[in-house]
Parts: sequence; structure tokens; C-alpha cells
Amino acid sequence: MSDAARPPRHVLILGGTTEARRLAATLAAEPALRVTSSLAGRVAAPRLPDGEVRIGGFGGPEGLARWLREHAVDALIDATHPFAGTISFSAAEAAATAHVPLLALRRPGWVPGPDDTWHQVASLEGAATALPALGSRIFLATGRMGLAHFSHLADLWFLVRSVDAPEPPHPPRMEVLLDRGPFTLEGERELLRTHRIDVLVTKDSGAAATAPKLAAAREAGIPVVVVRRPPTPEGIPEAATPAEAANWLRLLFNEAAAH
Repeated sequence: MSDAARPPRHVLILGGTTEARRLAATLAAEPALRVTSSLAGRVAAPRLPDGEVRIGGFGGPEGLARWLREHAVDALIDATHPFAGTISFSAAEAAATAHVPLLALRRPGWVPGPDDTWHQVASLEGAATALPALGSRIFLATGRMGLAHFSHLADLWFLVRSVDAPEPPHPPRMEVLLDRGPFTLEGERELLRTHRIDVLVTKDSGAAATAPKLAAAREAGIPVVVVRRPPTPEGIPEAATPAEAANWLRLLFNEAAAH
């Protein structure tokens, strides 16, 4: 990706994930690149990636398209969380409007094994509906957002793990564990034992950093309610790893330099 006569190519990473930070670290080491990572600002003390960083929203797809043009962005990488909501659709619309190449860096989802007891649902509302029939002591590992969907379940007890403290509305019988991954298998085993957990609720976020809770639940014979990923824009090229994303950029910029 190097050419001393050319200004650095500007890459904007929509980040906040481990993969986004790893990609930023790789790209920031390239002298021919200028890397900016955009964080949503939902976490009070985020782990900052290498390179330039901006925090906060863009104001929808129109605002993002304007930012891409004003800052002469040459490539856009959507490396947001699989449950980040509408940002992927905003990125697709903005990239098309600003005529900027877009790649989605999407970590693979989890796949149940033969010894797993998974109940897959489409939403947090679906998870809340399924819980009363499955157990009474719930490990809610879906973060602090969306607890309102469980606030009516007064007969159930919840252990909620999140980076920042949740705000109401939330379940009336709840203990909060402030923690940030990666988590170990032994740590997850101990958590399930200590709190006598009989149901795990998680989103299909993928990634190895948070997968040990699934293995611990499997070993303990605990059912897992898994919230499926929301839909993503069609027709966007995807990479499964930061290395694949970096290779995509190399090909993109090499092809552009050849013309």
C-alpha cells in the first residue's frame, strides 16, 4: 500500500469491537495510510484504537456521507458490533451516496454443538417470553441496553453483566456485575456455580472473547437463549477477520493505483 508520491489513503473504520481495534493497529502501522476510527460513545471509558479517533454519531446516513466527502475518505470499513442496530444500513447508504468503497468486517456467529441446548429467538422480547418456562435464575449477558424488555419478570432473578452500570427500567430482582471481557472458561464456570444460574441469555455476538460462557453452560447442562443477529444490508463485501479486511484494502488501493 505504499507510494511516497501519493498522499496517505484515508480509511474510516466504524468501530468499537475487538476486530476494529486490531484492524486499526494493523493499518496505523502502514505509512501510506491515514486511519480514523469512529466510536459511538456508548461506553464511558472505551478502549481507544491506534490512529485517529472520533467519538459520537454522524447524524444518519446523510451526515456520514457528508463526513466521508469532507474528510476525503478513500475506503469505509463497517466493523461495528453485530447488534449495533441501524449503523450498517446507514454505512451502506452513505458509502453509495459518497461513492466510497465499503467493506463489512463481520465476525462469524456462534454455531451450537450436539451437547448444547439452545433456544434461538429473534429479539430480546422473544427471550423474555421464553424465560419463565426455562428457569428462575438468569444470567443476562446481553449488556445494559434493552433491560426494559425483562422489567416485567418480577418472579425471576437476574445477574446482569455489563461494562457500565445499567439504568432503569430493569428487572426488580437483579444483581449487576460490572466487568469487561475477555472472560475465561474457569471464571464463567465459577460464575454459574456461585450464582446458581439455571438459564443463560446471550446475543449471537460471536468472537472468542465472550464464548467461554457458552462452554460453561454446556458443561453445566444449562439451557441458553440465543438472540439471533439482526439483518444486514445485502450486496456488501464481507471479511471475517482483520487480516482479510487489510488484504481487501491492499487489493483495492493497488487496483486504484494501477489506473
